[in-house]
Amino acid sequence: MSNEYEAIVIGGGPGGYVAAIRLGQLGVKTLCVEKEAMGGVCLNWGCIPSKALIAAANLANKVRNAQHMGITVKDLEVDVAKMQQWKEGIVHKLTSGVTSLVKGNGGDIAMGTAVITDPNTVEVTGADGKTETYKATKGIIVATGTQMIQLPGFEPDGDLVITAREAVSLQKAPASMLLIGGGVIGLELGMVYQKLGTKITVVELLDQLLPGTDSDLVRVVQKHLKKGEPADIHLKSKAVSLDKSGGKAKVTIETEGKQQVVEVEKVLVAVGFKPNSEGLGLDKVGVKLDERGHVLVDDQFRTNVPTIFAIGDVAGPPYLAHKASKEGEIAAEVIAGHKTARDWRGMPAAIFTDPEIATVGLTETEAKAQGKKVKIGKFPFAASGRAMAVSETDGFLKVIIDESDHQLLGVAIVGPEASDLISESALAMEMCAFAEDVALTVHPHPTLGEGVMEAFKHALGEAIHIMNR
Repeated sequence: MSNEYEAIVIGGGPGGYVAAIRLGQLGVKTLCVEKEAMGGVCLNWGCIPSKALIAAANLANKVRNAQHMGITVKDLEVDVAKMQQWKEGIVHKLTSGVTSLVKGNGGDIAMGTAVITDPNTVEVTGADGKTETYKATKGIIVATGTQMIQLPGFEPDGDLVITAREAVSLQKAPASMLLIGGGVIGLELGMVYQKLGTKITVVELLDQLLPGTDSDLVRVVQKHLKKGEPADIHLKSKAVSLDKSGGKAKVTIETEGKQQVVEVEKVLVAVGFKPNSEGLGLDKVGVKLDERGHVLVDDQFRTNVPTIFAIGDVAGPPYLAHKASKEGEIAAEVIAGHKTARDWRGMPAAIFTDPEIATVGLTETEAKAQGKKVKIGKFPFAASGRAMAVSETDGFLKVIIDESDHQLLGVAIVGPEASDLISESALAMEMCAFAEDVALTVHPHPTLGEGVMEAFKHALGEAIHIMNR
């Protein structure tokens, strides 16, 4: 392996490996440096393993509650250890595929910890302690992601107090689990174990779950948290102390000055993320960071040091794997000499709770805060024949359009397959579509996707399968 490259990518996650692949496609000689495992947190301990567990837990829950369909299963047994083996098989297949794709497109991979020593030089220290120096003649891309924020007094010990990384690898469902943080990570994983029989307690500092998400969407998810073995939800609350004596976690929760103690088998700390920007040598080469440690970049993901780029979570929220991947493509194309820049008009987001939430564009709250006069179209899944047929009728599709010309401003979906249904609306946002563009498009019947069309029609006062205003 030669030590001179045109581009060096630091980080092999969904931003970094995509950048390395795209650079290779464009004929740029590239080295990808990964500290731990190709695929990063997303493929190894985040997006993919959590979604596999969500699918398994949802299936078990659906079978357990299928009596109304004429299906009764006695003594349903869930083998969590075997579930984990299945999940690990998926992870291995995907991470192996990523490695093959980087190499297949002409890239090299170096395992180790990277430090930028000057605007064109990276030192990589391997597990054996040996350090190699690599040159990048065209550019360095920092794609190091984020890490979980640790809460003082609740430091992870891998046993009683865990993070999402340990939560996706538990060999059995604990009898009880307390989630510190009612955001995306906490609720996605908490609902997995709730469906596997775990009693869930949620402690959220703010006044609603999933902060930043419109409250009407959150209410549908919160309703599901109260089903089966209902979750105990503590809003405007904080976990103030932890006692680990006796082999269980005794957590003191404070709500509006009043305290109570909850005893659980596991505490999952999920209070947010911080960027992995320390220890990379960025300060020594003069790369500017914001007050939280995110790398500051322009619309081409170039830092204030012209040969150094940053993409993905380390360059700031929203923390989305698909956003990181697109940023990797753009940075690669810029290094290769293409004229391109970001435009996040159509950037979707998805939350894999039950039911799922997906959004693109402005929320209703954001649109009104900007002083826009809007029209809202809503279509409930309860009015969808397909949703009835699959017995998933909770939730709705919501469309926000400009009152004057009907231009699409945003879409929000809470309900079955929301993460897949949002793609049509992301394309509509990207194309600067108007409500009529989607409303006039014929959708196949019977499908969940018909609901998208109906929601757009409802915004125009033309819905067929619900009453218009």
